[in-house]
Amino acid sequence: MVFVLTALVFTDAADAFFSHGSAWIMANLGWFYILGVSVFLIFLVYVALSRFGVLRLGADDERPEHSNLAWFAMLFAAGIGTILMFWAVAEPVSHFAAPPFEGVEPESHDAARNAMAITLYHFGLHTWTIFTLPALAFGYFMYKRNLPPRVSSMFQPLLGGRIHDRPGQLIDILAVVGTLTGVSVSIGLGTMQINAGLSRLFGVPESAISQISIIAAVTLVASVSAALGVNRGIKVLSNANILIAIGLLVFILVSGPTVMLLKGMVEWTGAYIQTLPGLMFWTDTLANTGWQDGWTVFYWAWTITWSPFVGIFIARISRGRSVRQFVIGVLAFPTLFSVVWFGIFGTAVFDIEFNGDGGLVETVVGEGDIPGAMFEFLSHFPLAWLISAIGILVVVLFFITSMDSAGLVMDSMASGYNEEAPVAQRVFWVVSIGVVAAVLLTATGQSGLTALQNVAILIGLPFFVLGYFMMWSLLRAMREDAGEIAPIRSRQWRRTLPPEEYERRADSGDLTDEVVAPEHIVGTEPEHAAELERPVQPEVVQEYRLRTGEQSVIDPPR
Repeated sequence: MVFVLTALVFTDAADAFFSHGSAWIMANLGWFYILGVSVFLIFLVYVALSRFGVLRLGADDERPEHSNLAWFAMLFAAGIGTILMFWAVAEPVSHFAAPPFEGVEPESHDAARNAMAITLYHFGLHTWTIFTLPALAFGYFMYKRNLPPRVSSMFQPLLGGRIHDRPGQLIDILAVVGTLTGVSVSIGLGTMQINAGLSRLFGVPESAISQISIIAAVTLVASVSAALGVNRGIKVLSNANILIAIGLLVFILVSGPTVMLLKGMVEWTGAYIQTLPGLMFWTDTLANTGWQDGWTVFYWAWTITWSPFVGIFIARISRGRSVRQFVIGVLAFPTLFSVVWFGIFGTAVFDIEFNGDGGLVETVVGEGDIPGAMFEFLSHFPLAWLISAIGILVVVLFFITSMDSAGLVMDSMASGYNEEAPVAQRVFWVVSIGVVAAVLLTATGQSGLTALQNVAILIGLPFFVLGYFMMWSLLRAMREDAGEIAPIRSRQWRRTLPPEEYERRADSGDLTDEVVAPEHIVGTEPEHAAELERPVQPEVVQEYRLRTGEQSVIDPPR
């Protein structure tokens, strides 16, 4: 609320703050964003292949809640959204017309190959690395240690009980604000694309009033969906969304040059694999064109702001899976879908430019109409008006499912427990996302896309810093629960409630023996605590505790 009022009252000041802040970060810390995501990827591969890969997100004998097919389908649902619809045409065309690499002729075959390699770099392993790291941490601390579904829970090995005090509260506030902003950026992009489609089909003007109206209408539907809950609202819309999106993809494949599209998909996969080692550490040091500021740095900063939302979703559907299964599955399968999605759309783009009537470069680069790129693309296919209308429907459904699911997740992040919250509380978060999206898009004093980029880059910085602590904390927890540092086994942890929720349930008489208070007050100790009063400990554990003083020493029996 403070952010909304500040942006509305002090529009120019807010605009200058985000603009100058993001400019400073891009000039001085863009390399940090690029390095960070690659380091996260290397860490995840290490954890998956190490001895910790056999650990499960849950009890040691727990098995997955969902079948492999259902799990893959839900990962697929998480792997597509407004961003893929928004950039499926616009990004390949942009890099094709203006290659970022020196010596590459614009609109050439080399430019096409490089454009697809860069596009897959932006929407392949690295994007899903940003989601996988917090998702793995969420899954471990939520289901292995039974801590609340809050970002602060990931830092328990570092902060201990202070995750329930001021340090943890600060982290959670930052996470909620950042996630709210990141999701709102996605909603803003989707709104611009819906407005562009409606303008082409029905003559609706591309204006602030139109965009606010779109956000208001979709927020209303998303609120109803969130009020209905997961099974009656979100699940139904998500399934319809997936089917229509796949139908659109199949239509492009069948109605276009099918063989060429399939060949291109294979070739771009090779180009991505070949150039990935260089791209993942490329910072444009010598040429210093500034290209990465508006593309890679923006993507990584934006994606990490809403990674807690996606992370909790992925963690919830992955309970019972091993760390190795989790990392490989979450990185590989969405990346595979991105390869198929962009491979087909991207190759169709080049077919239009090389063999067809062209016009995409002029629309996207010449006129700067990135939101309208998809609809200009669809105009080259049969039944253009109908297919464009279906394209708008896909974006709208992505829009709705992003808002309602984000509202539910953010409500659990704020409350600290998974039970379904009151309807008004869930609707509040959905409406908040819509309001912030409207403010970011229309009240910043700049062009919408530029304003969204500036906000994402600035808000994303603290999340990147937390990412390094997250890696340390996760590895430390795995070592502790494997017995390398402390003898306690993770299956002895009971579910921990936030202090305020524990007190509320105590006052209302709703407490059960299955939960504990954060401080482990008398009568709520972890399960089997009495059996561990005087265990025989390895000498290395005793020495470590004495040396660090981090944990109280339990003397072995004499």
